[in-house]
Amino acid sequence: MKMFGVPHKTVFVVDHCPYMAESSRQQVECDVLTKSRAQGVIPLAPVSKSLWTCAVECSMEYCRILYDIYPKDKVVNYIVSDSEFHILNSWRQEEQSTHELMSALAAVGPPNPREDPECCSILHGLVAAVESLCKITELQHERRTALMDTAERVANRGRIICLTNAKSDTHVRMLEDCIQETILEQNKLAAGSDRLMAIQQCDLVLVHIYPQGEDTLVSDRPKKEISPLLTSEVHSVRAGRHLATKLNILVQQHFDLASTTITNIPMKEEQHANTSANYDVELLHHRDAHLEFFKSGDLHMAGTSTRENGLKETVTLKWCTPRTNSIGRSVLLEQPRKSGSKVISHMLSSHGGEIFLHVLNSNRSTLEDPPSISEGCGGRVTDYRITDFGEFMRENRLTPVSESSHDPSGKLPAERAKAQLERHTRYWPMIISQTTIFNMQAVVPLANLIVKETLTEEDVLTCQKTVYNLVDMERKNDPLPISTVGSRGKGPKRDEQYRIMWNELETLVKTHAGATDRHQRVLDCIIACRSKPPEEEDRKKRGRKREDREDRTEKNGSKDTDDKSWQDSERLKGLLDKEDQESEVIKDSPDSPEPLNKKPRLSTEEVQPPERAKGPVSLLTMWTNRITTANSRKHQEFVGRVSSVNNKFELYQHLKDENGMDVHENGKASR
Repeated sequence: MKMFGVPHKTVFVVDHCPYMAESSRQQVECDVLTKSRAQGVIPLAPVSKSLWTCAVECSMEYCRILYDIYPKDKVVNYIVSDSEFHILNSWRQEEQSTHELMSALAAVGPPNPREDPECCSILHGLVAAVESLCKITELQHERRTALMDTAERVANRGRIICLTNAKSDTHVRMLEDCIQETILEQNKLAAGSDRLMAIQQCDLVLVHIYPQGEDTLVSDRPKKEISPLLTSEVHSVRAGRHLATKLNILVQQHFDLASTTITNIPMKEEQHANTSANYDVELLHHRDAHLEFFKSGDLHMAGTSTRENGLKETVTLKWCTPRTNSIGRSVLLEQPRKSGSKVISHMLSSHGGEIFLHVLNSNRSTLEDPPSISEGCGGRVTDYRITDFGEFMRENRLTPVSESSHDPSGKLPAERAKAQLERHTRYWPMIISQTTIFNMQAVVPLANLIVKETLTEEDVLTCQKTVYNLVDMERKNDPLPISTVGSRGKGPKRDEQYRIMWNELETLVKTHAGATDRHQRVLDCIIACRSKPPEEEDRKKRGRKREDREDRTEKNGSKDTDDKSWQDSERLKGLLDKEDQESEVIKDSPDSPEPLNKKPRLSTEEVQPPERAKGPVSLLTMWTNRITTANSRKHQEFVGRVSSVNNKFELYQHLKDENGMDVHENGKASR
């Protein structure tokens, strides 16, 4: 049994060459805390950190997380490289703290931009890092002493994290070759020494840092085996917040950590003592703390997706009671479920002046609430996936096989059956209300294919087509079969429904992503589709605002609608009555008194009821418009209205033609 893995030793190599003094171009506002400024005071100009400052801050945060969670059995060696290497600490336990490292970094100082770059190289630090990995730590020495007869059981593995500004992919390959040669040379020296140990495995993590607004010349590359002793991976990251996020993700990957975020924590601000603001706090811990949630199949992972850094996941817990626990009170935390409901799952409590996060039993007790299956006794659970379970049984039915049958993989039939059963049950919710994707016909092709041991190219294309169909459904805002059992109101909003669906789909595919590269391609497709452009997010925000307005309109009731319809109908009725009265004034004698000045009669198309522009059309208006349109088709249109100019027609034109008399506009002859 080997007692030490790669996480036991970590060597940071930070570039201290002149180009690291270049600005990161991410501005930091210095006036952000100044609420009110007196007249005549010039505001402070924003500043920008250098690449060196960004690298130091992010590496120190990496070390702080490591020291907090593993204070003894994980050690860090920090090396700075310019014209030579500078080792800031050793493997000894008393030098393993951020205070020691920050004091040593203060003595080193920032890079000198006027130094000759030809004399500086990151290679000095990388060679020193390999030499440092061959040195024995205190814990390794204790185990070797305790196992004198079997000292070879104590392994020597480690990781080198290099923060630099590489020139190109060719430069990166040259650094990898140099590290490989140095490992072989140091292993030869360690073979003849009792104070050194040969390196059995070294993981190189090269992080290329470049300023904001520039194009990178170094390509990202996943972990690749250079030799049996060396593996390498390359990350090309912008300086500033992108670098901080990347190292936060790396420390979780390197030490098997997980994230839990507590949201809506009320805290009083010093500037506003009478009010409180809500904050979010992220906690990093060992991944085993989430095992029970994964087993229950109801873990809700809230993720923030960035194109540079992939997907960062965290379990979100919401602060329920705005109380402080400094005097012994406990605070309950609720966790959103995939179905859209929430459950009290954790509790914050103070013990001996320290705050502990306790996990509460949120599963249903078999004694208090026994499950029931259709027409069975007991419990409230009646929505089991009985039909799906029957199909699952048919797909995993066992049949006798002859002894002559042989599998190319060399597995026995019983082992193959167990492996298939394990794949099919990695994620299989038992209750209809606890799943969304298994209630959707559109996801069936992907769900049936992703559980296979191997995928063909055609299978991958089918899975990707399924994902694209889901993206199209989200774009069209199609409804999803989200269960509203146990929730009040109309349930989650449409965008929240799709977020729940994508989270569950990604959980399903992640459980099988490690099987083959083609399984991983399906997961990459889902992650890429979830990384929506900013305009898509703006469209969804507008959709949420529109839904909120519709909800408020429904809450106002039908009273306002009825009143408005009554007012519109009365106004339209008065308009029609007025037109009827004016139409009765026409006289049929040329010697009659002058008729009243009439307003031009409006055609049916020109009578635009005000409700078209202001809101929904009332029933009276719809009926009146229909009757008017129908009546206009039953008679021949008045010839004067047809040949009118600007809705005006001159009367008695035949008198003017016969007698040669002038006729006024109103049709009466002048004498």
